[in-house]
This record gives sequence, structure tokens and C-alpha cells, in this order.
Amino acid sequence: MAVAPGRSRDEVAAYLTLAQVPGIGAARLRTLIAAFGSAAGALHAPHGAIAALPGFSRAAATAVRAGSPRAGHEILDELGRLGACVLLPDDPVFPPLLSEVPDPPALLFVWGDAALLTRPAAGIVGSRDHSPYGAEAARLLAAGVAGAGVVVVSGMARGIDAIAHAAALDSGGASVGILGNGFGIIYPAVNRVLYERMVARGCLVTELPPGERPHAGAFPKRNRLISGLAGVTVVIEAAPGSGALITADCALDQGRAVLAVPGPITSPTSLGCNKLIQQGAGGHCRGRYGRGADGADGARDAGGGEAATRDGVWARLNAEVRTRNAERKSVRGCRERPSAAVPRSAFQLPS
Repeated sequence: MAVAPGRSRDEVAAYLTLAQVPGIGAARLRTLIAAFGSAAGALHAPHGAIAALPGFSRAAATAVRAGSPRAGHEILDELGRLGACVLLPDDPVFPPLLSEVPDPPALLFVWGDAALLTRPAAGIVGSRDHSPYGAEAARLLAAGVAGAGVVVVSGMARGIDAIAHAAALDSGGASVGILGNGFGIIYPAVNRVLYERMVARGCLVTELPPGERPHAGAFPKRNRLISGLAGVTVVIEAAPGSGALITADCALDQGRAVLAVPGPITSPTSLGCNKLIQQGAGGHCRGRYGRGADGADGARDAGGGEAATRDGVWARLNAEVRTRNAERKSVRGCRERPSAAVPRSAFQLPS
């Protein structure tokens, strides 16, 4: 079902139409709906009334007025053909953590088990061009986390992302993949089988409508969703300037914990992680990772001896699992599986 039970299809179609207007994000959507009572009301509001709203110009009002509900219905039709759905911010299974991040999503397109979005989660990200060490570390961490009932979140890229997703599913656990493209596009093409597995046993999420191809600007926005869904993000092999480190930056901006797995000093793809750890003097991570989750300088959980050891990774992940379990609320209609402590044996990284 493309629309959540109890929602008007016409109203959701109007909301989708507004969401596709360039420059209309979550905040402006809220303004429009508050001003005119509904998304459908906003589409038919007078041009001058829209232009008079805070943050709106005459050009923005013209763009809103040019929208047709037909565009939203076409998106819903395609979602229905795929067996996917759209979640709006006030839907019961819309992930509450994403409502807390800067620039929250105006909507989420979801394909698979949407109930996974309400469960405790850990992000695992890393390099596309990984070493055998990084691949094994990703498998061990993802399998251990997923085996404890914690959802593994990553970006469906080739490399560490794909390994983490597959390891979570192979262990009998669950995984959520965040896309930088719309449903119906397989990117990268080598992940076709993984896409099918994720839809069947996990969940795919994107902000982009069906059929939209990936583009450079979509991936930083995707990265903020990866960290936004997770209480803690683990970085495994990341070169300077990589998407994995952008995800780490997003996590710090969102006040979330960041952990780094140390890598071989001879591996170019470990420079980012090792630098992250090196900058963690006194339990803080300074430099470009200088804004911490506790409001002090630095990332409280990303540095020092803790991040540089497998026991530190294990201890921090366990703490985050306990915290999220204590905070979580049951959501009507969602399937949940109890989470357990993550076993120390899950994090015996290769030497």
C-alpha cells in the first residue's frame, strides 16, 4: 500500500507534488500546510497569499501554483506497482530520530519492512576500495550488531557498505539501505542481488521519487540519513574526503556518537579512520571533527584509546544499544524483535 492507512490519497498526492517543487523542503512544507490547512489547500491558494508567507518569494509562489496533483498521483501509482510506500513526518512509523536532525526529510520513500525504521540502529560505513582487512572487519561488526537485534544502516554503495548489508542479512538480522537514487534504479548495478535481498528481508529508503537517477548532490543528503537513523556510526576504512567521513561529520552535527576502526598504516583507505583516532587526544577528536555530541570541543566518542581498540568499539556499541532500548517506544502495527547486548566475541577483528 503506497499510502499509510487512514490517509487520504488525494492529500498525500498533493503533499508529494509540493515536495517535488525545487526549494520546498520540510520547513516550507510545514509552513504551507499550517497556513492553508492542507497540502491540497496550499496548491490552490492564491499566489499573493503564498508569496506573503515567511521565507517565500513571488518566484516560489509561482512554482507552488504550477504544481499539479497529477504528479503526486503518478508517484503513488509507481510506488504501488513496486509494493513500496511513502512515509510523512507524522506517520507512526516515521523514524523519530530523523525528526531531530538538522534539515529533516520532508518524506521518506520506503520499500520493504518499514517497521525496521523504529528499531535501534547502528550505521556502518566505509571505503568502496577497501582492503581484505576492512572487508573482514565490516563482516564481523555487522554480523555481531545484527545478531543482537540491532539494525545495520548503510548506504548501499559497493565496498564496505554492501559487505555490511549482506553480513547483517546473512546473520539472520536486519538492515536498512539508504539510497542516493529513486526506486527502480539499481546503483551501482553490481548490487542488483543485494537490492532484491534488502527489499525481501530488510528495507530500502530514499528521499528521491521513483525513477530518479543518482547525482552528485544526492549523496551528501543520503549520508545525513544514514547517521540520522543510527545512534552510533562506525567508520571502517575511509580515505580523506570520502563519503564515509562526510557521514561521520553529519553524525557529529546531529549529536550522535562516532567510532572509528583502526586500519593498517600502509593502507591509503585507512588514513581517514586513523586520523580520526589520532585527533582524539584526551577522549576528544579535534580538527575537522571538532564539534562533539556533548557540546564540548571534539567528538566525545571518536578518539583516544577507546576508538582504537576492538573492546572500545564493543563497549560503546553496547552502551548505545542499551540507551536506545531504554528510550524506544512501541509503535502500533510494527513488528519488533527484542535486542540483546552485543557479544564481545562479535568484535574479534583480524590481526
